[in-house]
Formats: sequence, structure tokens, C-alpha cells
Amino acid sequence: MANYIYGIDLGGTTVKMGLFDGEGTMIDKWEIVTRKENEGKQILPDIAASIREKNEEKGIAQNEIIGIGMGVPGPVNEDGVVLKCANLGWGIFSVAEELQKLTGIEKIKIGNDANVAALGEQWKGGGRGFDSIVMVTLGTGVGGGVVLNGKILTGSNGAAGEIGHLTVNIHEKRVCGCGKRGCLEQYSSATAIMRDARERVANTDTPSLLRDYPEITGREIFDAYQAGDDMAEDVVNTFAEYLGLGLSHVAQVIDPDAFVLGGGVSKNGPVVVDVVKEKYEKNVMFALKDKEFRLAELGNDAGMYGSVRMVLS
Repeated sequence: MANYIYGIDLGGTTVKMGLFDGEGTMIDKWEIVTRKENEGKQILPDIAASIREKNEEKGIAQNEIIGIGMGVPGPVNEDGVVLKCANLGWGIFSVAEELQKLTGIEKIKIGNDANVAALGEQWKGGGRGFDSIVMVTLGTGVGGGVVLNGKILTGSNGAAGEIGHLTVNIHEKRVCGCGKRGCLEQYSSATAIMRDARERVANTDTPSLLRDYPEITGREIFDAYQAGDDMAEDVVNTFAEYLGLGLSHVAQVIDPDAFVLGGGVSKNGPVVVDVVKEKYEKNVMFALKDKEFRLAELGNDAGMYGSVRMVLS
């Protein structure tokens, strides 16, 4: 008898769903729309219905399913209780119990999406071979996930790993989306890098390759940086200085084997790892130097792999 696992990454727009075998090899993947109306009441029934359809399509019997794992965009405790997912309309309730009722599958594992993605990278991606990693996702914001000794670090309320909201500049006047000022996210996200570059272009007369682009993207900033452009160098060094400082603080508490960098900014390649590692080394104590810095490898599939790993663990 074959064994199967469903790995699910629940996002605010789409639900990424994967069918895996018992060894963690992906067999199939697809997406469904995240229907958030009526406080997200239809989300879990839609997921259960999609699983039933896939079972029928593949000829999978109920007793061949080992379990279902899912990452959700919000804090989750170890019992699978979501402590509010504002962007889904969810309050506090047990996602694990509800999904058990809807699918008839006993083994359901639920985790925070960033933490679950970190687990996926530690298992099958850029963190492969390390027991303890910190994953940093550099996108619209700065996300984080911590895996210690092969297990997700959730914290008491499922909110551990919120690296993006470490305070790295107490003098900042602008307010972060979280309500604080001077958060890492305000300097090291893709949003922050592009804003910094555009402000420099608008407010200075410094010659720069960046002036040739109508819309300055992260790719253009890093291309100009590698071409030796002074303005791009200032932008990238600011991004890396804050990120290196923030990760040095994380290392003081977590002491991971490696940092794994993902998200849109990481797609600029090894140059991102090199510049961030350089700034990290400058800011960290002797005992925590020489950590491995790696690029994430699984992209949008990381959450599905991590969800499967939760079931197998």
C-alpha cells in the first residue's frame, strides 16, 4: 500500500497544495483561490474538497493518507490553534480540529507559514545538512523562521521568529506597519531597498546608472552595484548593514548553524549572501563568527515541503 501526505501553504490570495509520497517526494502540485469572504469560512471546506478531488483523480484511498500539514499566515500554537489570521478574517480557533472533521484524516499539523517554510528549507533546500537554521525572507517585508535541532521554534504564542520587527534604529521617525519605528523591515525589505534608491535619485544630483530606469527594481539596483555604481553601492550597503546587524542580534540568542536568505531580494544571487555576511561578521561577537550563509532553494514550494516535514516528524 502506498502512503501519501498533503502539504499545504495557505496564502491570502491562493492556497498552494502539494501531494507527496511517504519519503517526501513531490508527486503533484496545484493551487486554488483563497476565498476570504464571510470571515474566511469557506477556506477550509475548499481545501478539504480539493483533497477529495485529488484522491479521486489519483485513485488514493483514505487509509493511504499519512496526514496533512499546513502553513498559515499568522501565529499558531503547537496544538494547531490559530491565534488570529487578520488577513484571512480568522479569529482564534483550532484549524487542526476543523480540518480533521472536514477530511476524516487524523494526523493534521498546522504551523506559521514563515516557520514552516524555514523547516522546508532546512529539510530539502538551502539549509540542507544543518540541524539549526534561521531563514530570512526578504520580500515586501522581512519575514523569519527558526528551526532548532530540526524542530520549528514557535514560542509561547506561535509568534517566534518575527525578525523583521527587530529594532535596529532607535532614531527612525517613520512608523513601520507594525506600529513601531526603526524596524529591520524598514531598511532591508525589497520595498525598503527600492524606496531608498528612488529617494536618492529624486533628492540628489549624484550621477548614477539608476537614473536610467523609469521604475527602479531590486534587480537593477544590484546590477548597478556590481557595475561599481556609487549610489547603488550606498543603497546595497545600507540594506546589508541593517540586515547584518539584525542577524547578529538573532545569533546572540539562537546561535544557529546557518542563515538562509530567501524572498525576492535573494534572487539577485550570491552577491546578496556575500554583502550580508560581510556586515554580519562586522557586528557579531567572536564566538558567533563564521556562520554559513546560504540562498534559499525551494522558492514558493518551501511551505509545502515544510508542511510535509511536520507530518513526518
